[in-house]
Amino acid sequence: MRMLLPCFSLALLGASAQGAAADRAGQWWAHVETLASDANEGRATGSRGFERAASYVVDQFRALGLKPAGSDGYRQPIDFVEQTILADGSSAVLAGPAGDRALAIPSDLILSGSGGPVPETLDAPLVFAGYGLHLPEAGHDDFAGIDVKGKIVVVISGGPATISGALKSHARSERASWLARRGAVGLITLVTPKQVEIPWARRIALSAQPALYFKDAALRDSPTPFLSAQLDPDKSAMLFEGSGHDFANLAKAADSSAAVPSFVLAQRLRVRTAARRADLTGFNLLAVLPGSDRRLAREYVVLSAHLDGYGVGTPMKGDAIYNGAFDNASGVASLIEIARNLQAGEVKPRRSILFAIVTGEERGLLGSEYFTERPTVSRGAMVANLNFDMALPIFPLTSVTPIGYDQSSLGQQAAAVSAQMQLPITPDPFPDRNVFIRSDQYSFIRAGIPALFFKYGFKAGTPEAEVEKSWRANIYHSPFDDTKQPVMPGESVKLNDYVTAVTLRVANEDKRPQWNKDSFFRRFAR
Repeated sequence: MRMLLPCFSLALLGASAQGAAADRAGQWWAHVETLASDANEGRATGSRGFERAASYVVDQFRALGLKPAGSDGYRQPIDFVEQTILADGSSAVLAGPAGDRALAIPSDLILSGSGGPVPETLDAPLVFAGYGLHLPEAGHDDFAGIDVKGKIVVVISGGPATISGALKSHARSERASWLARRGAVGLITLVTPKQVEIPWARRIALSAQPALYFKDAALRDSPTPFLSAQLDPDKSAMLFEGSGHDFANLAKAADSSAAVPSFVLAQRLRVRTAARRADLTGFNLLAVLPGSDRRLAREYVVLSAHLDGYGVGTPMKGDAIYNGAFDNASGVASLIEIARNLQAGEVKPRRSILFAIVTGEERGLLGSEYFTERPTVSRGAMVANLNFDMALPIFPLTSVTPIGYDQSSLGQQAAAVSAQMQLPITPDPFPDRNVFIRSDQYSFIRAGIPALFFKYGFKAGTPEAEVEKSWRANIYHSPFDDTKQPVMPGESVKLNDYVTAVTLRVANEDKRPQWNKDSFFRRFAR
């Protein structure tokens, strides 16, 4: 049976639309205030604050009648290793035609502790690989003709405008693993000054945070230690001395998506890394709203949002708690309210709705990756993922950007709801920001499951774009992402209703979502 929705509107959401808009907005914001309170200490994975926030979420799900779907009640435990780079014990030297020059850690060079154990010592030549995109299927391969074995590979931000943002983002996500398999020993990522999203001073502050990787080596991207680093944009020119190439010209080309060459650099890098490691256990939260159709109830539409934040870190203006109100207490609050909408609505989902409140997103999408690799339900039964992360209620919601809408039939479902609710779809205005791979829907895509990631829509060059850019530069991943910042809760209610409607359409279609025939990502379907 196909559900008919010729006049679908918020009225069909039943009880969730009966209350005043202000009351619904207040209810959503109350969840955010609780989850992002100082008492939860930024909700770092494995922390007491995360535990307290998780207990609140479980209480909400239990009150709504959602059933446990984890391996241990509502929980799915995950074993991690926490790795902290010790700047005082680490050093780096750039050696080249100008002699040896020390790079201060982390003020010049930030070393990443994610992915796996960092190499204790490394002395290797550098090679520049343009945008660092291995996409032979799209007729582009920055690694063609260069030898990466035993090398530290340097890449620059951006990519050809002729290649989709989704595909470029995917190649960036996979390149460290790809390079490690081919014998490279490290990767340095450069960002052009015009493409800087978070000021370098704030990146330095974040670098003191511990990183996580899976304790189970079989789940890691690289079986051997691999160096991943970022260089201060103001120091990037040093790497190109003696190469016959100029960083300023390369950055200009990258900013315009022009061709960028690959070539051997005249420098080598010597690094000594000190790190502290400790075992840590975290967990995802999983709950299910059973479907109403005897046959389709065995399939799942997965709604996801990450609960973890950055915890307690480097103080900024005397505040060391990285509350993560918009990133992503807001997304978890939205899933609670969407569950309420679905539970109370007159139209019931035929497929089951699985709510995945995941951990470790800020440390590399680890919780969602673990769930898709070791799911508590059959992977083949998960027909779609709809993801909520850092939807910013800082300007009116006049359009939506469901990241990934052009990759599968989910885009058609989203477009149908957009037409009904007069919220047109706006393409990602900044595809080189890698939004496609920066939240948990990407873990589902890598597992072959069609997915969407919902954002407020806006176009580049608009006042909304400037507001969003300012928020990222000044508040994102800082203690200022708290409940004291300006917010428009009523706009989040609109987006919650939009996602509720998309969820119902996907859950009630006879056919499960399909990858578009021309989608690169259909190859991951299992």
